[in-house]
Amino acid sequence: MDRADGLAHYRKRFAGAETDLVYFDGNSLGRPPVSAIERVERFLREDWGGRLIRGWDEAWLQLPTEIGDRIGRAVIEAKAGQTIIGDSTTVLLYKLARAAVDAQIARDPARREIVVDTDNFPTDRYVLDGIARERGLRLRWIEVDTSAGVSPEQLAEAVGPETALVVVSHVAYRSAYLADAPELTRIAHDAGALILWDLCHSAGSVPVKADLWGFDLAVGCTYKYLNGGPGSPAFAYVRDDLQAAIAQPIQGWWGTTDMFAMGPDYEPVPDIRRFLSGTAPIVGMLAMEETLAMIEEAGMPALREKSVALTEFAITLADDWLAPLGVTLASPADPEERGGHVTLQHPAMREVTARLWQQDVIPDYRDPGGLRIGLSPLSTSFEELHRGLDATRTTLKTVLQERAGLA
Repeated sequence: MDRADGLAHYRKRFAGAETDLVYFDGNSLGRPPVSAIERVERFLREDWGGRLIRGWDEAWLQLPTEIGDRIGRAVIEAKAGQTIIGDSTTVLLYKLARAAVDAQIARDPARREIVVDTDNFPTDRYVLDGIARERGLRLRWIEVDTSAGVSPEQLAEAVGPETALVVVSHVAYRSAYLADAPELTRIAHDAGALILWDLCHSAGSVPVKADLWGFDLAVGCTYKYLNGGPGSPAFAYVRDDLQAAIAQPIQGWWGTTDMFAMGPDYEPVPDIRRFLSGTAPIVGMLAMEETLAMIEEAGMPALREKSVALTEFAITLADDWLAPLGVTLASPADPEERGGHVTLQHPAMREVTARLWQQDVIPDYRDPGGLRIGLSPLSTSFEELHRGLDATRTTLKTVLQERAGLA
């Protein structure tokens, strides 16, 4: 399978990818490209160290929009001027969600509900709960199976004339359920609602067509499949015709028409830059450019094909090796409904995960009993996956034997 893999040659570009360590956490923190390490080191020595404050005028001021447009073009299929690099995912979610509900209430005071599912990522749920309390709104919860996600039928039942905003993850963080983004977007729009997509677990793993699918708003992180590094800033997408119609709530000098005029009043720039607030985190956005170059070269369809092949292989091995030990699949079996990771469920998986880490096999754990395997298509090999699941089988057998007093 590795010999037939058209993306196999990218693996050697990642630090540590050809060691014995098995990395199953590419959907939490991607491996750094070797060139990204070199890029950041060079920036520290030459750009920051050599150019000092001149760097702002020479290049840095434009990076949030330049890299944003690059993500738009290569990762989410959005035309220029709609995507920007800014703050953390949490802050950008707050900005866009708050701006959306304020605009909706101004248009129609009856729109007092935010629709979100019970298994959406904690940050999304916490941010929306805070906004609801700030603005006197209601949260309308969609109850979902933790091994699946929001279906069109569920959303159609939840939205109505009181819906201001719908917030959905394109790929569910726990199960990897791949939402039907164009259909859910259509349902929200038919109800008169705006929709905000969380692309954190899909950007760089699953093709996204933000413009074609009619997205209003989206946020995604860059430290997973885009390999931006721990804490690298998130990106925001705002459809061009909405940019002047919604007012972002964290007004800062980077979002003004003339940031160096230092004027007495806040005058927002009329384009995507109005969603910036404070000074851009320049160092944090450099590393991802190296992965963006690989995505531009390989193309998202090829990454998706490899991702599906990896998750299919993981499920096949789990069926053969782990199902006899009581492990069940907590992700969709159909690859058309599954993103780039797989969750395998068993009551012993918390202990199994801890022991695997001691063996340099690195998955992560999510309740209830889920060992989550994140497979980055650029840096993960089929041999690595085979070796890691073999170690998982051996470790689970040992744990079960010990619990039965047979060790």
